[in-house]
Amino acid sequence: MIKSSTAFGAADILLPHDCDMSKWAVVACDQFTSQPEYWKDAADIAADSVSALNLILPEAYLEAPDAEERIEKIRDNMKEYLDKGVFTEYKDSMIYLERTDSTGKVRCGLVGMIDLEQYDFRKGSTSPVRATEATVAERIPPRLKVRRGAPVELPHIMILIDDPEKTVIEELTAVKDSLETVYDFPLMKNGGSVKGRLVNGKALERIDAALAKLGSKEEFEKRCGIKDAPVLLYAMGDGNHSLATAKEYYEELKRQNPDKDMSAHPARYALAEIVNLHSDALEFEAIHRIMTDIDPEKLLSEMTAALGLTEDISEDMQSFEWICGNDAKRFGISKPTSNLAVGSVQGFLDGYLSANGGKIDYIHGAEVVRQLAAAENSAGILLPDMGKDELFPTVIKDGALPRKTFSMGHAEDKRYYIEARSIAE
Repeated sequence: MIKSSTAFGAADILLPHDCDMSKWAVVACDQFTSQPEYWKDAADIAADSVSALNLILPEAYLEAPDAEERIEKIRDNMKEYLDKGVFTEYKDSMIYLERTDSTGKVRCGLVGMIDLEQYDFRKGSTSPVRATEATVAERIPPRLKVRRGAPVELPHIMILIDDPEKTVIEELTAVKDSLETVYDFPLMKNGGSVKGRLVNGKALERIDAALAKLGSKEEFEKRCGIKDAPVLLYAMGDGNHSLATAKEYYEELKRQNPDKDMSAHPARYALAEIVNLHSDALEFEAIHRIMTDIDPEKLLSEMTAALGLTEDISEDMQSFEWICGNDAKRFGISKPTSNLAVGSVQGFLDGYLSANGGKIDYIHGAEVVRQLAAAENSAGILLPDMGKDELFPTVIKDGALPRKTFSMGHAEDKRYYIEARSIAE
């Protein structure tokens, strides 16, 4: 294993060979959670094929009666794929990828592994790798069941670096034609397409040096204009709970083996893609809320009282759109409880649903919220987008944002499972 100067480095990457990659790659498991028909369609597309869909548990099925059986089958499928030689392993490598999304924009990224010893997802963390949103503890155990005992991992984790001069990932763009192409294919279900090239040897040294410079205290303070703050080099973009699960699994292994040196254990690391915050193709979008099994009138009445909702909205006021049935109204918040509208809204909803019952889900598309909010005993909230230039300064100064504050693009533009890595000794 090549030693890295920062928390991100080369990995032993597994890629399938001799298979239909368009059927292999599937979107992140935490997408389309209220649309099981999406996952049924994906299963129909991948039927009877070698597919990453057989190695993950879509969160639409987390509470399904057969969830435990699905998890057992996932482990069996992983072992079968390993035994049958489905994968080719690329030692001490990274993957430079270009993802053409559903709109035609191209996002560049770099796949390697992140050191979980340098990551702390707790609010107030000062580690080099940090969560950007509040981590919900109860969301980790179901994911831990999937990772525990699994011989391989597949990542949908995307981590952001603040590189305005484009010194790390974009430097590879100029030499990409000299790199070996290891995959190039269209993605299923309107996901666009993706092309990956192998990065190894001297190129890894150049990447490591660029990341080390980016993470130096001098460069960090110059970029952020903040003195005497611990350096934040890697900020979570997508897959916060997946990385938190990897961390918890590693910590669990350490507790179970107190006398064993775990410093080189594969589970100390997690495969991830880093992306430059300043990529022109990277856009932040709001994550909206859908509430079901509720009394919409009661919820709106109590939220109006708690947050001082008003239809007389001033320019500097936090606001959101309320949707119930075929009705839609925009409300301003005259008594905010957070610096962001999403924080004020989420803080109220947490308390209300805990006291009154009901369910909440987090939706990326406004049109999907409108469709779901038309159902009886349901309501939706459309929240404003967050500017991506607010991310690093807010996390540095205030800690993690409220959970599900932002999304990096539409659901179908999320990371697809392509690469894998062994996490068993």
